[in-house]
Amino acid sequence: MARVPSDQTAFAHRNASFALNIVGTWDAPEFDDANVGWVRGSWENLGRWTDGVYVNFLGAEGNDRIRAAYGETAYARLAQLKRRYDPDNVFRLNQNIHPAPVD
Repeated sequence: MARVPSDQTAFAHRNASFALNIVGTWDAPEFDDANVGWVRGSWENLGRWTDGVYVNFLGAEGNDRIRAAYGETAYARLAQLKRRYDPDNVFRLNQNIHPAPVD
């Protein structure tokens, strides 16, 4: 993935050596607190060594994390495309990129 420059696509962080995806799954609700605590604790311990995020690993984490997935340059370019092709933000039930404001 590092063969293509980061500014050539929307996929950022091409020079990262590793990808970290913390996944916790369980069936029984009585384990919710323990498992959610484990996932959050893992992120608190490991997340400080990260400098980006892969958009397909995101949950409902907010617009700042979505912007971090693309980087500012790519996000601005995608927002311009969104303004052109989806100005009413119809396709928004995802990690949404809001259309750029009209100048």
